[in-house]
Amino acid sequence: MIEAVGLTKRYGAKTAVDQLSFQVKPGHVTGFLGPNGSGKSTTMRMIVALDRPTSGHVTINGRPFRELPNAQRHVGALLDAKAVHGGRRARAHLLSIAQLSGIPEKRVDEVLAVVGLQDAARQRTKGFSLGMGQRLGIATALLGDPQVLLFDEPVNGLDPEGILWVRNLMRRLASEGRTVLVSSHLMSEMALTADHLIVIGRGRLLADMGTQEFIAHNSAGFARVRAADTDRDGRETLGTALTKAGGRILQEPDGALRVTGLELPQISDLAHRAGVRLWELSPHRASLEEAYMRMTQSSVEYTSTEDPRAELWEPEPLALPAWEDEAEAAPEVPRTGFYAPPPPGAGGQPFLMPSNPGELASASGNPSPNTPEDTR
Repeated sequence: MIEAVGLTKRYGAKTAVDQLSFQVKPGHVTGFLGPNGSGKSTTMRMIVALDRPTSGHVTINGRPFRELPNAQRHVGALLDAKAVHGGRRARAHLLSIAQLSGIPEKRVDEVLAVVGLQDAARQRTKGFSLGMGQRLGIATALLGDPQVLLFDEPVNGLDPEGILWVRNLMRRLASEGRTVLVSSHLMSEMALTADHLIVIGRGRLLADMGTQEFIAHNSAGFARVRAADTDRDGRETLGTALTKAGGRILQEPDGALRVTGLELPQISDLAHRAGVRLWELSPHRASLEEAYMRMTQSSVEYTSTEDPRAELWEPEPLALPAWEDEAEAAPEVPRTGFYAPPPPGAGGQPFLMPSNPGELASASGNPSPNTPEDTR
C-alpha cells in the first residue's frame, strides 16, 4: 500500500504539491488523474524518493522508499520511458538493473517475453519507437516482480493492440493483490481500467473515490426525450406538458429534448396523457471524461480562447412559461413556440420551436404534408 500524508513540494515560490493525503490500496487499479501541471509526476517522483518533499511524507507498505531493502524487488516504476542509454541493447539494459538488484538473469528474458520484446532484445534502444520504449519501461518495472507498481502514461505511443495489452496487464497485476497506481490522460482508457480514482488539481486533492462513484458525483442528471418524427407538432406539445409539470427543457441540436426536474416514469406518463408517441426516453449516462472535465474545469493551467470543454458543461435552461391553471390552453399573448438556449459555442441565439407543422418542416428541411407539390 502507498500512503501519502500532508505531502507538499515547493520549487521556490511555486507549490507543485500542496498538503496531499491519500492511500493506494492493493487489489485495485488506482487511476491518478489531473490536468497538466497538477503535480502528478512530482507526486510519483516523491513516492520513489527521486524528489524530497518540502513537508509531509509518503510510505510504501509502512516504510519510506529509501528504507526498503532491495527496493527494486518491492517497487517497480515507469516514470520516463526515455530514461534509457541509447547505446545499450534492450537486454543489456535490463540485465544491468537485474545484476544491481540481485535478480536472476533468467528473469530478464521472462519480462522481455511478457512485454513482447524478445525479438528486439539485441537492438540498441536509440532505434526504438515510442511504443517499444514504453514496453521496455514496463519490463523494467516488472523486473523485480514487485508488489507495488507505478506507471506514468504507460500507453503513450502504443497501438490499439498494445493499449489493450496494457489494460489487461494492469488488471491482472491488481487481481494478484498488487498495488497498482496508473497516471494517464486517456479518460476512455481509465474508465475501462481503473477501479478507483485519485484526482488532483493545482497540487491539491480533488477526489478520492471509486470510478463509478466519481462519475455519478460529477455528472449532470437529465433525460433525453425524442418525440416521433411522424408527429409534426408532438415536440412542442410534449415540451408544454413537461414544463407545466415542473420540468426544465433544453433543445439539443439533433432535435431531442433535454429534460431536468422530472423522473423518467413521470415523463413517460405525461407523454402518454398528451398523446405524444416517443421514439427515445433515456437517462443521460455521463462518461468519465465528462465527469473529469466538470471536476477539473477550475484547475486547468493552460486554456485556449476556444475551449472545447465548454461543450461538456451543462448550460442553464430557460424555463417555459408557467400557467396558473393547467386546464387553461395558453396565455393571452400569442405563443410562437417555446425556447431553449443552444449548446455553448453555437452563436448565443436560442433555438425557436416553430408553432405550426409548416414552420417545423421548413426548419428541418422536410416538406410539410400540407405544402402543395409545386411549392416544395
